[in-house]
Amino acid sequence: MKSSARILATFLAATLTAAAGSPPMDFYAAVAMTKAQKNSSTPTDSGLYRREADGRWVHFGPRILGIGSVAAQPGHPAVLLIASADGVVRSTDAGRTWRKTTGWEVLDVRSIAFDPLNPLQVYAATQWGPIRSDDAGANWTPAHAGLAKLYSQTVIADRTRSGRVLIGTEDGIYESADAARTWTRVATSPATTVLRLAQSGANGQLLLAGTQHRGAWLSRDGGLTWQQTDPASATANLYAAALNPHDAAVMAVGGWNAGVRVSNDGGATWTDRTAGLPVKHIFVLAFDPVTPGRLWASTFEEGTFYSDDLGRTWHEGGLYGAYGFDYIFIPAP
Repeated sequence: MKSSARILATFLAATLTAAAGSPPMDFYAAVAMTKAQKNSSTPTDSGLYRREADGRWVHFGPRILGIGSVAAQPGHPAVLLIASADGVVRSTDAGRTWRKTTGWEVLDVRSIAFDPLNPLQVYAATQWGPIRSDDAGANWTPAHAGLAKLYSQTVIADRTRSGRVLIGTEDGIYESADAARTWTRVATSPATTVLRLAQSGANGQLLLAGTQHRGAWLSRDGGLTWQQTDPASATANLYAAALNPHDAAVMAVGGWNAGVRVSNDGGATWTDRTAGLPVKHIFVLAFDPVTPGRLWASTFEEGTFYSDDLGRTWHEGGLYGAYGFDYIFIPAP
């Protein structure tokens, strides 16, 4: 990977107007600022950012390094958790104040996820194995029984079954049916590092994974079995995987020198949609739940872009010089 100063930040986009009958949403993302941007005439500070309605980015929250993911408690969006290089940082007042809730031994937290059916249960993936919380992130315990290798980079909580968790490790995908107390390897998962896991909001049985050197993998039975998809990216490092919450047939993957690839037929066929982006290095993709069909993309060193036609055309989304590690939309507090 091209070297850069990994000064990490997170930004929170302004409240967006949802469709009639839907709550307004806030848009979070974890991004890294490159050395080139730091030395520019208009540098972007590290920390939390909020995107205003007019597209400006406004600093918000703590100034901490190594932010990789953000999560909000279901039903209580004022409770926010940040996964960072120094551990988990928590706010209970919509970001006005923050407190670290993990001990000195918990470092390099990569991903964090609330159980959508049990708002007190939280899971986090770290370099030293997963951890779990039973009190909405106030306290944490190790949760790696059954894992062959501890390093983990991505975790999701099954939105259809409370207590079921999937985690991506150096040894493939592992499943837990008891809230991360024990883990079992999914036999058909790729035997490589899993970089990103995503579950469809339109069909909970549909999951997508991006991997290291093994491309994209798809599950149509809730993660019980997996098959490789998109032969054109079969050897790529895919950091990004996204499923459209409005249409289960629409999905996208992206990665280092892999560009953006999309499918609108449930993964049967894939199309390259990198044209219009300044680089082929993609770190995050996310479908907008407020604006149906909008796809957000984070590029390396060139900032954020979005498309309203599944990648046929792209528009600048701000934060030039930064690249992202996570995007998340949550109901506004």
